[in-house]
Amino acid sequence: MIEPHAPAPPGAPPDRTGPARLPVRPGTGRFLVLVCVFVCAACGLVYELELVAFASYLIGDSVTQASVVLSVMVFAMGVGSLGAKRLRWHAAAGFGAVESALALIGGCSAMALYAVFAWTAGWGGMWADGPRCLLVAFSLAIGLLIGAEVPLLMELIQRIRRQDAGGAVADLFAADYVGALVGGLAFPFLLLPLLGQLTGALLTGTVNVVAGGALVLGLFRRDLTRRARWTLLLTGLVVLGVLATAAALADDFERAARHAVYGGDVRVAVQTGVQEVVLAGGTHGRPLDLFLDGHLRAGGRDAHRYHEALVAPALAGPHARVLILGGGDGLATREVLRHRGVRRVDVVALDPGLVRLARRDPGLTAANGHAFADRRVHVVAADALARLRGPRGPRYDVVIADLPDPGITASTKLYSQEFYGLVHRALTADGRLVVHAGPVTTRPRAFWTVAATLRTAGFAVSPFRVLGHDSGPTAGPDRAAAASRAPQDWGFLLAAPGRTPPPLRLGADRPGTLTQAELTTDGEAARRTRIAGLPASTLVHPRY
Repeated sequence: MIEPHAPAPPGAPPDRTGPARLPVRPGTGRFLVLVCVFVCAACGLVYELELVAFASYLIGDSVTQASVVLSVMVFAMGVGSLGAKRLRWHAAAGFGAVESALALIGGCSAMALYAVFAWTAGWGGMWADGPRCLLVAFSLAIGLLIGAEVPLLMELIQRIRRQDAGGAVADLFAADYVGALVGGLAFPFLLLPLLGQLTGALLTGTVNVVAGGALVLGLFRRDLTRRARWTLLLTGLVVLGVLATAAALADDFERAARHAVYGGDVRVAVQTGVQEVVLAGGTHGRPLDLFLDGHLRAGGRDAHRYHEALVAPALAGPHARVLILGGGDGLATREVLRHRGVRRVDVVALDPGLVRLARRDPGLTAANGHAFADRRVHVVAADALARLRGPRGPRYDVVIADLPDPGITASTKLYSQEFYGLVHRALTADGRLVVHAGPVTTRPRAFWTVAATLRTAGFAVSPFRVLGHDSGPTAGPDRAAAASRAPQDWGFLLAAPGRTPPPLRLGADRPGTLTQAELTTDGEAARRTRIAGLPASTLVHPRY
């Protein structure tokens, strides 16, 4: 057992080493401390998930961002726990100060990240890495403060009633882990869909500072000097004022940040549950830009070139039955319907919210030519891989993979050997598959890895690419909003079952503006094909 009255260090006030003088019974006091542990743990995990989500949205590659945030925060928590040893003899005041700082930094982190991304990331040079640096800084600061919580709470709960260290640690960590569970579930299912990332983070900070202030100023107020009580009270009120002001301005701030990122013509911005969809322009003669999770999916003067290049070579042969995987915007469907002889088009799109916009939004319906209103088109909201794994149905003449860029970690399963094997099963004997495989110029390794995976799945491949005309960012699954980083080509792979590569041609009845000469093969295709002889990865590595 721990001695109830351990000797105090020289100069420590005697009333902070003995049992705490509480306004409630010791059992009630312990319960209130554990409730505070629960709330603080929930808030801490929300801050962590909010950083991961925002970094994945703004910077991309969710696995990398999650690894950075988690590793930096865990390291910082260890450092924070060591640093908290110096505050043990002022545990109540130290815990109050830690919670105020954590609420302010964690609550405002999402807004600060968004501001830096919106207004400085496009400057180039050293400013281009501003969001990444700020992400690491916030992860470090929040981790330090979270790490300091448990030692201070351990000291406070021992001040109420001394017990063996193992029992006290078990009680604290039980409350901590349950709180983490609640916070982890509340973020995706409550805070994010109902309040959004900005307001959700600010509300979490408010709960954090109120819980910490109530514990210290209510339960342990007799451990504080009069000056410390007033200092903590005023600090907490200032933090609450900052968070409340930020919450009141969140809508205006988010609108201004969106305009900075997407331009001044933003008219629709919705979180569908799968992704954030932003529509800019598209009405009153203005060109339409469609952004999905911050990436330009369709837009610019040459937006039609991507979908023409994706669809036309694949439909140069038989094309009575067509399967489109992805394409919830309806733009690929529009191109398919322009070809004579199409009898049925099945679209498997993951995001029903995007499909609703494609059916109802005036700008997007004008861009896709009201494709989803055609009786030949049948749309299913489902995951493409799960749909292909289902019972085998009628086979298709053409499968069009209008999917996210292979460089995005979340989409790697859609470029796997299993995925292409299931597509092979869904095709007719002389069917064709077309795949967007990312930009050839900037990510050739990813492009040729996709080609190797197709060959391993039993396809013969004809690679080609199409150049964009605009000097600004070109549209497509791999196009970031920042013009300075946007590659200026699209890489495609036309594949057919067997060993004979399908011919690259546009077809005699094809309407559109793309010419046969623009379906250019890579000048070093023969040399690079040797890469395909390497063991084909079942997933395209996200770093390429």
